[in-house]
Amino acid sequence: MCAATGAIALVAGALAVPVTAGAGTTAVAGGTTEYTVLLQAGADHAQALAAVQAAGGKLVKENTNLGTMTVQAAASGFVTRVSGSSGIQGAARTRPIGQLPQARPSTVEQEHLSAVAKGKSVTAKTAAAKSTADPLDAQLWGLKMIRADLAHAKHPGKKVVKVGILDSGIDARNPDLAPNFDWNLSRNFVTDIPEIDGPCEFRGCVDPVGWDDSGHGTHVAGTVGAALNGIGVSGVAPGVSLVEIRGGQDGGFLFLGPVTDALTYAGDVGLDVVNMSFYVDPWLYNCTANPADSPEAQAEQRTIIATMSRALDYAHNKGVSLVGSLGNNHEDLGKPRTDISSPDFGDVAPYPRPIDNATCIDLPVEGPHVIGVSALGPSSKKADYSNYGTEQIDVAAPGGWFRDYFGTPQYRTNENLILSTYPVNVLQAGGLVDAAGEITAAGVAGGVQKQCPAGVTDYTKCGYYNWLQGTSMASPHVTGVVALIVSEYGKKGSHHSFGLAPDKARKILLDSAQRRACPTPRLQTYTNEGRPAEFDALCEGPRSFNGFYGYGIADAYAAVTRY
Repeated sequence: MCAATGAIALVAGALAVPVTAGAGTTAVAGGTTEYTVLLQAGADHAQALAAVQAAGGKLVKENTNLGTMTVQAAASGFVTRVSGSSGIQGAARTRPIGQLPQARPSTVEQEHLSAVAKGKSVTAKTAAAKSTADPLDAQLWGLKMIRADLAHAKHPGKKVVKVGILDSGIDARNPDLAPNFDWNLSRNFVTDIPEIDGPCEFRGCVDPVGWDDSGHGTHVAGTVGAALNGIGVSGVAPGVSLVEIRGGQDGGFLFLGPVTDALTYAGDVGLDVVNMSFYVDPWLYNCTANPADSPEAQAEQRTIIATMSRALDYAHNKGVSLVGSLGNNHEDLGKPRTDISSPDFGDVAPYPRPIDNATCIDLPVEGPHVIGVSALGPSSKKADYSNYGTEQIDVAAPGGWFRDYFGTPQYRTNENLILSTYPVNVLQAGGLVDAAGEITAAGVAGGVQKQCPAGVTDYTKCGYYNWLQGTSMASPHVTGVVALIVSEYGKKGSHHSFGLAPDKARKILLDSAQRRACPTPRLQTYTNEGRPAEFDALCEGPRSFNGFYGYGIADAYAAVTRY
């Protein structure tokens, strides 16, 4: 099959301009590793390019608005050689080609499927639920918690409001997503890496727009804006437009270059909100000068911090509201533990890295302008896995918690998670749906569901739905609320044909949130749920703002009716 033209991650005249050998360049060594090179503000372009070439780099493309170059060079030594050169602020590896990841992405999100695989009891009782809205909406406890079901009657969202899903892609075949999917604006900024993504399915290893081989992005997109159309589920903002700005690999990794290109593009084309349910690989925390890191690793992390900050500033200044997940590492982001998972990609195995809170940050959520979201279970308790802390949290939202309601029949049930849209190809690869499109026994146990439009017999045109948990699931609930806020209060402006300044949207979100006090006792333990003392979490702060709930639980109905 051939990649669709819309999947090419180069935007003429605005974003990543391809540069061919011989077009103002000299012969260079190049290499097998891809780097992002950050130019100094106001740098002389010719001098910067000469420095890259002198260090052994081959220019591939540029993001002129952000001031970065994508360069191929040798696997080692390039960062040291180019850093500090005239016009260069720094460099960082963004796509080490031909190297296997040292650690896989977290399995928190599919904990229920791990239980199924181990033969443990998991209750699956989803088929009988009914709803007066879309057929599966009665199972969406998250919509009720943030009162999005009530908000729909007031404002389901305007099509002119554009929400970027910076993730693994969106399965636009799903009949719940197709009505809201914006084919014209959607882009893929990623080239598949066979070592982590598996064999390339499309020409040039570039998946077409509207395709998702991970499932993560499709799940996020459904929570934000699945259509209210009588099929499957409805999203928090079922009337807005969904724009794929893919920056994630099939294997779950998100590298610096694609992420920053996607953020720049979001600003250039006037997206209103961008959801970011990830951290930038390979570092869980990027530090300016961690003694545990090599000098080259320190230089790379300084470049990642500077480049991400520049990209987030760029998008914000162009009118984009930025929403991010706090992460699933069950820690206070203001008091981080030793990092034992980084780097999670490349030729260096993860090693213990004591984290200094003053000089280390989790990106993008601790970057400028990002609304940080913690995850709650259906009981409104902080999920055991969710990061927290007064330093970065803004609001809390439904993220799912498989182990919620300990001591009751609802403990360890699928219904404690978040149900949303999911690609059938991913479910088939996981053995949850068979080759004919039918849900397998494992899929039934995992709670997978299927909805087909009337008269449809081709399973690829049916909607499939899966349960996940994580702060990745909490963030899109808030992104949906922000999209409703823009829909309700937005107006024509200088950055958009229609929109709302991000700072105004943020203020409405925080002012309208449901205030929630810390639990009693403030020190929450999760030993009943089978977690070690490492998961203990201390909630600090008053009811008006604290480390578990921030300014409160996001409230869609209050957000669109109070002002």
